[in-house]
Amino acid sequence: MSDELQRIMAIQDPYLLLREVTTRLADAQQEVTELARLRRRVVQDLHAQGLSYAQIATKAGLSRGRIHQIRHTGPAPEGAFLGRGAVVIATPLRRDDERGRTVVAVDDVSSGKRLEDLARSYGLDVTSEHVPVSGDIDLNRDGLVVVCGPRMSQQMWDTYAQDPVLNWEQADDGPWTIVDRRTGEVYRSGQDSDPARSYDVGYVGKLPRPDGKGSLLAIAGIHTQGSLGVVQLLGSDLNTLWGQVGEHRFSTLVGVEYDPETSEPQSVELLTPLYRHDEGSAA
Repeated sequence: MSDELQRIMAIQDPYLLLREVTTRLADAQQEVTELARLRRRVVQDLHAQGLSYAQIATKAGLSRGRIHQIRHTGPAPEGAFLGRGAVVIATPLRRDDERGRTVVAVDDVSSGKRLEDLARSYGLDVTSEHVPVSGDIDLNRDGLVVVCGPRMSQQMWDTYAQDPVLNWEQADDGPWTIVDRRTGEVYRSGQDSDPARSYDVGYVGKLPRPDGKGSLLAIAGIHTQGSLGVVQLLGSDLNTLWGQVGEHRFSTLVGVEYDPETSEPQSVELLTPLYRHDEGSAA
């Protein structure tokens, strides 16, 4: 019996006991989920290196059937792309100056909800919150996914500025653009082009937290449709992204053709390589 369990069992106050047991059960379940994810990842990695399930079983002291079961059941390793155990998904509030009130953009709601569903499909616990109109948000937390562009939050502006490859810039004629420092190419939304078209550019990257103790996942579009496109890419290709960048810091851009009536993405494609920030070339 662990010391923690003995401590909890010794609590006399029934209400405190109930609270402690509930908290510990939640923590234990997260640990079990992440251990199962790690175990499946190890088996997949060894198999990808050329070992048969029988060889892995022999070396691990487990049955071949058990190894095969581990490989095909349990939470998928790529879920760690979003976080471990639990994630917090933050979407922005906006100021409606005409009506003098705070609002939430429909596209931001859709992006947040789809990210929540995606995270839960990988066995992650999910909480959601908003980036206030002031832009103030605590970025020094584990499992943080922020759907917010640099112009809406000083903290996020400072975070995007840590990207060594992709740079948010305001064009001379006003609209926001994203510049690839390695190629010099400037990416602009179709909404800000002449003639205008139903096309946007989305950004996704794993960037350093201000405290230097981890990373956060940052998602933004030049307009809201770009964020929706990024979320669609994550939903359809997370395994591929995880396979190429793992838990390393990176960034990339996504081009999104969308329905002008609904903002729903109709086609999504990578515009740049998956730039790993810890190496001099693309992933």
